[in-house]
Amino acid sequence: MLVSAATSVNMVANLDSKDTYISYLPSAHSFEACTFALALTFGCRCGYFGGDILKLVGEDLPMLKPTFFPSVPRLYNRIFSQVKGKFAALTGCKKWLIEKAVATKLANIATTGEVTHGCYDKIFKAARALLGGNVKKMVTGSAPISADVLKFIQIVFSATMQEGYGMTETSAGSVLTRAYDPGSGYVGGPMANCKIRLKDIPEMEYYHYSNPPKGEVCFWGPSIMDGYFKNPEKTAEAMDGEWLRSGDVGEILPNGAIKIIDRAKNIFKLSQGEYIAPEKLENQYIKSDFVA
Repeated sequence: MLVSAATSVNMVANLDSKDTYISYLPSAHSFEACTFALALTFGCRCGYFGGDILKLVGEDLPMLKPTFFPSVPRLYNRIFSQVKGKFAALTGCKKWLIEKAVATKLANIATTGEVTHGCYDKIFKAARALLGGNVKKMVTGSAPISADVLKFIQIVFSATMQEGYGMTETSAGSVLTRAYDPGSGYVGGPMANCKIRLKDIPEMEYYHYSNPPKGEVCFWGPSIMDGYFKNPEKTAEAMDGEWLRSGDVGEILPNGAIKIIDRAKNIFKLSQGEYIAPEKLENQYIKSDFVA
């Protein structure tokens, strides 16, 4: 299962024996398990952090100097806030130059997807040192990431970031955006290890035949679990025949990418009949400097 997921991920990520990544997520985390399987399968070097997550950025990463950085939105948001804070503290010519560089590179990434610039990349050298200075590829997964954070991280570190989507039950890697994709707000298309279909949710008025198609995302493929260990009841809940129900509501975009728009589970129904997903609210709150 993991080999299938790792192989499919690398058909898009294109890592090899010249690449290095840092392992800091728990080994039992499906994201880390898939990444480590990728390293074993394709010969990437793996370095382990020192055990203190607060020293990962600024100490462990500069020591290892990885070329590949898989992480989660919570850490990317922290890096985003840290770099933005340093930029905001600048004055005079330095402040003007940074603002010009950020604006130019954001305009470039929005039109072409290009994350490097012949002149302005040098200005971000000190910021890139936080991750070791050699990062060329990044992946984010396990939770939604806001478009402004995703684009800002890419232009500051001059590295592509691909957003993945999957579950523990799918061995993590199932859907991934492509590098240099100028768009954002979606999680890409399915990889070689899975097929995806949408299941109608009539009570929420999501239907696969609507335009664009909407419904609960369901997975099928060699990296999908057979079931929960000694728990046939939960397995029956999660499976729709041979298809795994994700609990996420997806929308198929014209380019074939999937956009997660809602939750079929863990949602609140307001008194006026509207449904809200708390994950969307959380994704906004965690960008605040006043929320831990």
